[in-house]
Amino acid sequence: MQFLPIFLNVRAQHCLVVGGGEVAYRKAVLLDRAGARLRVVAPAIEPQLEALVIAGAGELCLREFQDNDLDGVFLAVAATDDEAVNAAVSVGAKARGLPVNVVDKPSLCSFIVPAIVDRSPVVIAISSGGASPILTRKLKQKLETIIPAAYGRLGLLLASYRGRVKSVVGDFKRRTRFWESLLSGPFQEMVLAGREDEARRHLEQQLSQADQLDVRGEVFLVGAGPGDPDLLTLKALRLMQEADVVLYDRLVSPEILQRVRPDAEKIHVGKERSNHTLPQEQINELLVRLAREGNRVLRLKGGDPFIFGRGGEEIDRLAQERIPFQVIPGITAASGCACYAGIPLTHRDWSQSVRFVAGHLKGDSLDLDWPELARENQTVVFYMGLVGLEQICQQLLAHGMAEDMPVALVQQGTTANQKVLTGNLVTMPELVRSHPVQAPTIIIVGRVVGLQSRYAWFRTEALVAGSDAQVSGR
Repeated sequence: MQFLPIFLNVRAQHCLVVGGGEVAYRKAVLLDRAGARLRVVAPAIEPQLEALVIAGAGELCLREFQDNDLDGVFLAVAATDDEAVNAAVSVGAKARGLPVNVVDKPSLCSFIVPAIVDRSPVVIAISSGGASPILTRKLKQKLETIIPAAYGRLGLLLASYRGRVKSVVGDFKRRTRFWESLLSGPFQEMVLAGREDEARRHLEQQLSQADQLDVRGEVFLVGAGPGDPDLLTLKALRLMQEADVVLYDRLVSPEILQRVRPDAEKIHVGKERSNHTLPQEQINELLVRLAREGNRVLRLKGGDPFIFGRGGEEIDRLAQERIPFQVIPGITAASGCACYAGIPLTHRDWSQSVRFVAGHLKGDSLDLDWPELARENQTVVFYMGLVGLEQICQQLLAHGMAEDMPVALVQQGTTANQKVLTGNLVTMPELVRSHPVQAPTIIIVGRVVGLQSRYAWFRTEALVAGSDAQVSGR
């Protein structure tokens, strides 16, 4: 983030606006709506701005800006068409430690004014960090259409009960559950539909039963998909916002972690070859302990929890302890990476089945059903196979697979760092040596890989293609 999103309390505070035109007026209106006392300095001031200042018992200074105009103010806004004046306001404010905004000059600002969706007391601020005001305006327009005006009434009603709920439900965790339960039920719809008396009666009833609220822990096993946060399911996003504690894998990207509830405790339990932050048995016991403490625990896994994610072992332990759990599927790496690489895993002409195989070495070997994997007219996807790539190619060749069988290696698929390397069973080991590749990767073997150059749609600078992958036999 370039700017920290904050909400300033400017009520009854003196706020300086330098400028007397339309832009200055728009900034002054926002400050006035927030209860600020305005001090406007400009050689000429438009009538509507003058009327606003007079109505709010503010100060009008019909002259050029002077440095001492900054004395005694809470913040400053420069909204003139004179770059030198705007720069002077910025320098003077920063010297005094005052927040300052210079319109359309992010480099001179210590704060920026976002686009606002106002459902007071609910206020939503949208910013592009000054990069594109038009983009923020478009986002504001979209939010204005989907957020009912009645959310303001909902916020006021909740505020009126906040103190009482706190006195009745003293425990913080139980109180949090009470509010979440209330807003997940019919209460919210009652308010939005204008049935506030009915909503109050419902709230009173729920409050009288608050001591019966179930605060048992629960575990959510959530598939985070292959990397692109836009591939998260709606249910995954909802549960990510509800979790008290998050146990996440190495393959879960920072962009996906940002979708998690901000105040949730986050624990990294990722594993990589020969380096397990926590052994699986300890992860299982940690899930049990955290849930027993009454937490909603999010077990966030790259890809899908039940495809090489050891989710089955985790829910087996939870079931033994009678701990409630949910499993939310995610897009597995084979599907996501193949789609983004432009490789159909099945195809009427080339592949009538697809197999997902764990390709990591056990000791120094891979104990797999090679004759079955070497069959034609199928696609084989190897997970965790980078270290064993050379052995995979050798074994498939030794068991009768054609030398020209196309192979693709997809690194960090679905992300901006995606890299696709294509070749065949003979050339791929050398291609990887000449084009260094890092985990996480998947290996796709099959005639469908030959379609990649034709179907590739997700372009990144990291895209690499060998010249040996071709569709043959048409």
